[in-house]
Amino acid sequence: MASSHREAPGITEQPKVDATDFYMFRSYEPGRTDYVTFIANYIPLQAPYGGPNYFTMDPNAIYEIHIDNDGDAIEDVTFQFDFKNELAMDGAGIALQIGEETVPIPLRTAGPITGASDDPLNEMESYTLTHITGDRRSGTRTPVTGSGGSDTFVKPLDNVGEKTLPDYESYANSTIHSVNIPGCDTGGRVFVGQRAEAFAVNLGEIFDLVNLVPLEGAIANDRSNDDLVDRFNVTSLALEVPIDCVTGSGNGVIGAWTTASLPQGEVEDPSPTYAETSVYGGAFVQQSRLSNPLVNEVVIGLPDKDLFNAAEPMQDSALATYVTNPTLPALIDILFRDALGADSNIAPSNLPRTDLVAAFLTGFPGFNQQATVTASEMMRLNTAVPATPRGSQHPYGVVAEDLAGFPNGRRPGDDVVDIALRVVMGALCHPVPLGAELGVEGAVEDEASDLINLGYCDPEDAPVGDQPFIDGAPISAAELQNAFPYLNTPLPGAMN
Repeated sequence: MASSHREAPGITEQPKVDATDFYMFRSYEPGRTDYVTFIANYIPLQAPYGGPNYFTMDPNAIYEIHIDNDGDAIEDVTFQFDFKNELAMDGAGIALQIGEETVPIPLRTAGPITGASDDPLNEMESYTLTHITGDRRSGTRTPVTGSGGSDTFVKPLDNVGEKTLPDYESYANSTIHSVNIPGCDTGGRVFVGQRAEAFAVNLGEIFDLVNLVPLEGAIANDRSNDDLVDRFNVTSLALEVPIDCVTGSGNGVIGAWTTASLPQGEVEDPSPTYAETSVYGGAFVQQSRLSNPLVNEVVIGLPDKDLFNAAEPMQDSALATYVTNPTLPALIDILFRDALGADSNIAPSNLPRTDLVAAFLTGFPGFNQQATVTASEMMRLNTAVPATPRGSQHPYGVVAEDLAGFPNGRRPGDDVVDIALRVVMGALCHPVPLGAELGVEGAVEDEASDLINLGYCDPEDAPVGDQPFIDGAPISAAELQNAFPYLNTPLPGAMN
């Protein structure tokens, strides 16, 4: 149940364009609450010791963050990242004199790296960032520039180890770039580089037919159950943008998703070089798509996982049955009816599942639903909801009355696996502690308990919807940084 790690058959063949997680939230770094942060993570399951090549981005691909600010499920603003990888010495690479021969070295660096201009870095990664209004392919394109006017930004080397990179965080922080964003009165920031994985999940147990009883008390909620955090790294494309530059003329709720695309045609070169192993051509074809976590893993059926990755949100009506009539609750019933002591089916019976439609496809009326409602799988964020400081964030987000958390956007410290398990099993059919401030239209508040029934279904429709489902792998904002780009320093390949 990883958020999006190798989630479809096709994307397993293209790990460099595999989106793993997508975060969108009002910035909670002190002094930055007038900004929205987007973090699109790519390249799953990066072992810290994964040398000698480590995890460069694909220079033939384009990576994009799309924002819909009017609710038609079509991008209004796109930020497009395009990467370039180059060898030192004008493309020849660093070489050593070995006897009478000059021989290129096999490693990405010939010595320790500090971020200085004379560092012996053998392979350099850089990228451009383009602001696109309108259609992602035919819209108006404007380069995003840095404070010195350059339109090219440095991506730091992955965290090879403490001998190669004795102060990785300082080195990486030097590549957080202040940028001028077209149409914005104030600038933003961008960072692209390796970060420590922040998606907590009991990965092995979940995919072994949920080889655990997923209830609080039946399994310890402990870091030892997590298979990703403190074990793997990812590559983050992090962007901080002023709120008024992304909301447009809508109602302040934005929808967003990330994609990666490759040219349609590829011909393998029988005599490959560093610069080119294949010849690419044709229009860009979308390979990966991600917004809300877990959708392609545990909602979309196996025959359509690759189709979902290729589709745009405006096309999601063709796959809506997977949300209105989900199979995951039925699988949980098959596996756990006896373990939970139930006499009959524990899967929610309110079909079609209008509660899941609101959570995944439309947003909640009066809260994070856009002015125009187009059922589509996007992450939605009400930018008018104030950011919750890190120390006050609740890992269960909205359902724990922390309205700045998932599913109102997603922060790195939101425990989305536990939230999703509970929602899928019918938590929204039961009165929930959202408080009157949520303002969902049609909700009925019990003044005595301060609980709300959202009106999508009744408690009897979800016999275990009030149970504390967990996967045993917790996460919280306290474990992560309190400043852009928020995710922790990547794990080093070796330690001194």
